[in-house]
Amino acid sequence: MRKTSFGFFILLLIGCSTDKALTTEEQLKKDVATIDKYLTDNNITAQTDPSGLRYVVTTAGPAGGVKPIISSTISVKYVGKLMSTGVVFDQRTTAVSFPLAGLIDGWVIGFQLLTKGSKATLYIPSGLGYKTTGSGSIPPNANLIFDVELIDVK
Repeated sequence: MRKTSFGFFILLLIGCSTDKALTTEEQLKKDVATIDKYLTDNNITAQTDPSGLRYVVTTAGPAGGVKPIISSTISVKYVGKLMSTGVVFDQRTTAVSFPLAGLIDGWVIGFQLLTKGSKATLYIPSGLGYKTTGSGSIPPNANLIFDVELIDVK
């Protein structure tokens, strides 16, 4: 009788666990709070996109310059870092080209805010990055920082 009662008690405890996955909206709220705290702690004034993306244009491209659209191919240089640790997970010091539509949402949104020749830092919530799955050395639900330069738009 004791084994059965003990086993039932363990199952009851496991079933009552409070470790539930956050909804997309809850995760975004958590990510935005983390990003905003990071910006405040580092005295960074960023612009806010309604998606949750935060960005700082460090060098503006020419006024009236070409902005990419979803069907554009962009040529960029970049450094990608984990916000939590500052560890660089990817970088390209020579220009590389990508179809914008095939990139993470944070880049799709962020690059459409820039003109050719711009440099910016993008602060990307996990839901606009690699979401709950992560990728390679990027863990699940990781907020990302990308220093980017938009070299060309086609």
